[in-house]
Amino acid sequence: MTKKLTFGIVILAVVLSLPSWLRTSDAYNFTEEHTQSDFRHLTNNAFTVGEKLTFDISYGFVTAGQATMSIPDYRYVNGRKTYETRVEARSTSAFDWVFKVRDRYETFMDVDGIFPWRFEQHVREGSYSRDYDAYFDPEAQTAETSDGQQYKTPQYVHDIVSAFYYVRTLDLTHSHRGDVIHLENFYDGKSHPLDVRILGHQQVETDAGTFECSVIEPMVVQGGLFKNEGSIKIWMTDDENHMPVKMSSKILIGEIESKLVKYEGVRGPLTAKVN
Repeated sequence: MTKKLTFGIVILAVVLSLPSWLRTSDAYNFTEEHTQSDFRHLTNNAFTVGEKLTFDISYGFVTAGQATMSIPDYRYVNGRKTYETRVEARSTSAFDWVFKVRDRYETFMDVDGIFPWRFEQHVREGSYSRDYDAYFDPEAQTAETSDGQQYKTPQYVHDIVSAFYYVRTLDLTHSHRGDVIHLENFYDGKSHPLDVRILGHQQVETDAGTFECSVIEPMVVQGGLFKNEGSIKIWMTDDENHMPVKMSSKILIGEIESKLVKYEGVRGPLTAKVN
């Protein structure tokens, strides 16, 4: 696995990055408005505006970086109310000399249906850089990328960030090991299968507390978004928030781990918190 994917896998799994520059909501209002009421509606008791989660990223005994996931505000995109969802990750100044990371992702996700209208990716990892946008139209079932290309997609296809937030809305408290959630993920001009497998339930201790958690594993076929199938595990609280508290990614030379160190603006009571 190349260096540029080392942090990227953990970042994309939780899906972690810096926002692009703050903009007014008008910047996201495209020509056609979608105000129709026949889009899907999902019950969301897991998250809301104001949530901010902070993680330490470690490699072995070394704290190599920090990441945040946040929902700072609502924005209107094509006449639809969306969550402005930001994910960010950066290496520490002490680790920059080994491998410097300044990544940012941003998704504008439909409040009612929990599907994306726009996705941004801005990657700076070592000497590697990438800027990528995708604009989704669930009615036309298309995605248009920043290079002007348009692609057919399943109606409620996800980007990797919205996929994670969608999974958070699902009730996993009574799930069993081996259960699978079937999703579709759009990336790099293609829709890829994104199955999420339930691994079971486990108690996790972090600097932010000790939590009872469901453990999930995103599974992507070879040639998809990730290079190795089953390389990521995510621990989420066993309550309605399904707040991520730990992520791990195995690499050729060890394991990268992200653990929650601080949380703010969580939607409901953290009944899964032990202490």
